[in-house]
Amino acid sequence: MESKVIKKSSQSTQSRHHKFMSEAQKEAQESLNNGGIPVGAVLVKNGEIIGRGHNKRIQLESVILHAEMECLENAGRMKADDYKNCTLYTTLSPCAMCSGAIVLYKIPLVVMGENENFKGPEKYLMDHDVKLINLNLDSCKKMFENFIYNHPELWEEDIGYTSRKGEG
Repeated sequence: MESKVIKKSSQSTQSRHHKFMSEAQKEAQESLNNGGIPVGAVLVKNGEIIGRGHNKRIQLESVILHAEMECLENAGRMKADDYKNCTLYTTLSPCAMCSGAIVLYKIPLVVMGENENFKGPEKYLMDHDVKLINLNLDSCKKMFENFIYNHPELWEEDIGYTSRKGEG
């Protein structure tokens, strides 16, 4: 089976991806500054940011407000075909819930900051014709590593499992 993960792209495309990922990272930092999980996302349509969001599960005591979900909500209602012209930028590999929304709305491209601290169901996304680009950014990795080290219980709650022996 041919891999659909995109690893290399032109210099101008890379520059554009880093520009929009920088905006997603600002969202992640805002969440962290407000006591939340440091995940940020922006939705881009035809070269313009139309939605942005960050994880607000802690701040709003929400069970679903991951960055990608808030970003989609903040983009507002669109026709189904509009999503086909969008790219979702997220600082971390999307979880199962967020991946489901990406597939539902047929967003064709997801650019992530990293997937070492958490790897969502990327095969599921690719099986549904979503192309993935992993920028593998040290800045995203370090932000998550620090957060996970300092707040393991919040991180485990956010991703829906515990890694500690003898629990859940």
